[in-house]
Amino acid sequence: MDQMNLSDAEWRDRLTPEQFHVLRQGGTERAFAGALTNNKADGVYQCAACGLDLFDSADKYDSGSGWPSFTQPIAPDAVTDHSDRSHGMVRIETRCARCDSHQGHVFPDGPPPTGQRYCINSICLTFVPRSEHEPT
Repeated sequence: MDQMNLSDAEWRDRLTPEQFHVLRQGGTERAFAGALTNNKADGVYQCAACGLDLFDSADKYDSGSGWPSFTQPIAPDAVTDHSDRSHGMVRIETRCARCDSHQGHVFPDGPPPTGQRYCINSICLTFVPRSEHEPT
């Protein structure tokens, strides 16, 4: 996979200030505030920064957490996991494998078959209906 490495100035040109804060600075949107939290349509969720396919609607579920939640990424190499020791806790941060943009965190409290809960910020995702999707 080709990596996408842009300067902060280039990212600021591409993203809204809110997207830049979450995607590039590791911020978080408020729980239950994201446009995709309750989306139940069939399709693919792509990275809002670079357009890489990250999650499939077939793996989305309602975790009650206030953010879109998935049991797994669309492909094993779509996201990368990183230790996050911010805010006085230890978590696993999830980033887009292509552009290294923050997406959210993964927790070991999800449903079968993976037992994982990828808790992702809506603002980090673009939803593409399956009928319009072209794999990235």
